[in-house]
Amino acid sequence: MPNHVSSEKRVRQDVKRQAYNRFYKVMAKRAIKDVISSTEVADAEQKFRRAAQVLDRIADRGIIHKNYAANHKSKLATHINKLKKVA
Repeated sequence: MPNHVSSEKRVRQDVKRQAYNRFYKVMAKRAIKDVISSTEVADAEQKFRRAAQVLDRIADRGIIHKNYAANHKSKLATHINKLKKVA
């Protein structure tokens, strides 16, 4: 248990920040899973645009690293290109 007022405040802020970050990380993971689980090219492309927006937004906010976002967008684009070849 913290002994100083400022330490107590930091604990309260950390709890709020952790919940905030968890919400956005889960949102990103869901967006990524939606793209991977889609089997139609048009549907996958639409979900990819949404996932890219989510990843870019949370990377700008500093919740995830920008390279993490870029790597995932690249992997999703590769997945969509494989769907196009199959179709």
